[in-house]
Amino acid sequence: MMNGSFGFMGGFMWIFWIAVIVGLFFLIKWIVQQSKPVEQKHDENSLDILKRRYARGEIDGNEYEQKKKDIIS
Repeated sequence: MMNGSFGFMGGFMWIFWIAVIVGLFFLIKWIVQQSKPVEQKHDENSLDILKRRYARGEIDGNEYEQKKKDIIS
């Protein structure tokens, strides 16, 4: 009677420890992904960058228009 009960509980212990190991694996994977630097968009062109700089106020309207002409031509 004791042997059957131990086998049943032993099975749950195996399932518990497998779940803990799998959980640790995904936790470590998530931490590593969070620590990676954010990649910039590769489909971003120079005109998009210029527009963003103008919107932030890094360049004024005259400089924006001049650079836009340089980029387009």
